Amino acid sequence: MRFYLNEKEFIETDFPIDLSIGIAENQTLSAWYVTPPKMEVVRENGFLGSVEEGGDVNFRSIWFNPHGHGTHTESCGHITKEIFSVNKVLKTYFFRALLISLQPEEQDNGDRVITIPSLPKGINVEALIIRTVPNSEQKITQNYAETNPPFLALEGIKVLNEHGIKHLLLDLPSVDKEKDGGELAFHHSFWEVPQNNRLDRTITELIFVDDATQDGEYILELQLAPFENDASPSRPILYAISTLN
Repeated sequence: MRFYLNEKEFIETDFPIDLSIGIAENQTLSAWYVTPPKMEVVRENGFLGSVEEGGDVNFRSIWFNPHGHGTHTESCGHITKEIFSVNKVLKTYFFRALLISLQPEEQDNGDRVITIPSLPKGINVEALIIRTVPNSEQKITQNYAETNPPFLALEGIKVLNEHGIKHLLLDLPSVDKEKDGGELAFHHSFWEVPQNNRLDRTITELIFVDDATQDGEYILELQLAPFENDASPSRPILYAISTLN
């Protein structure tokens, strides 16, 4: 289906680009030292939640952690005393977005730091999507614990603020260093915690953008599972922007 953004631009919703990594039982993708997700058949009071075993329906309980088991979107409630539900603070779901590919810079101490460059003049987007390079499908199965993944340089906050970026997405487990003594400097600066608690901003982590998707502007649809929690599993979808001849 075709939707017009204005007199010249449109998107085709029949050709979505899914950036999410799903949650599966016994998957290897993991961050923050959590054990793999579990999906267990319910067996209570004579009820059997497995068609294969003779039950009427499949009925399973699922244990997972949104921060450690796949693509997720989080609110400032991730680092505040009050747990602001991302399901309540995110009130609209379509945004003009810019996808950029960045290569981490190796530091003398072994850290790999990503510097957000100045964005093109006149760019008018609400969301920034960062794909790190080199890029491989290993990101879909990586166990990030104790690997000191790349993280964002704090100076990038200035670029985000200059362009009014409210939604930041990246293919890493965190915007901050894996072990930073609990400082979480980028999280705090982006959300202006504790001074201002920017409820209108979100961070989405552990996405995957394949190589066939070119850098540039898109329309982002940010879908969330309606969990009342600081973070929720999410499905970011991109739509290419086309222009009438």
